Amino acid sequence: MELTVAVTGASGTIYAHRTLQLLAASGVVETINLIMSPTAGTVAQVEMGANLRDADAENINSWLGLDVDSKIIRLWRLDNFAAKPSSGSYKQAGMLIVPCSMGTLGAIASGAGTNLIHRAADVTLKEGRKLVLVPRETPYNAIHLENMLRLAHAGARILPASPGFYHRPKSIDDLVEHLCYRILDQFDIPHSKKTQWTGEEIAEE
Repeated sequence: MELTVAVTGASGTIYAHRTLQLLAASGVVETINLIMSPTAGTVAQVEMGANLRDADAENINSWLGLDVDSKIIRLWRLDNFAAKPSSGSYKQAGMLIVPCSMGTLGAIASGAGTNLIHRAADVTLKEGRKLVLVPRETPYNAIHLENMLRLAHAGARILPASPGFYHRPKSIDDLVEHLCYRILDQFDIPHSKKTQWTGEEIAEE
């Protein structure tokens, strides 16, 4: 399987970090076409202390804990409209944007493809492939909600970064992984079942 993953400047770099790690370790994802906005690098430094402003493949692999010479991550510049993800004739399973800023979401909803993230998302929609957007904003205003609805009508899957608690998380990592597993579910990618709902009945008192 091949996927495009975009990381924008919304808060929530930790979700991108863990999702990329899980994809790389899944055994079914062979190539990840990674696109990062400049603001994503700034947020990564603020939230995780990661120096990704001038990221290259080696730097990204180190950040994710992968072998330095790993080829699973293929990094594309934001201004490279000749990149493979920009063409519908290049086959892949779909695209994921985590986290997805409201600016990026709005640009995709309007069809304004001013960078590779926008263009790759537009291509994903027009080819009928899976597009999963993980917005991390609160509260949503009417424009945000209308853009999400418009994209949902176009075939995108809106998966807000809203943590669940039924698996009784004991740490921030538990909360993050639960959301990341839900992201992987959208592409039928296998993962740990430790946060999956088991259907257990609640005992009566």
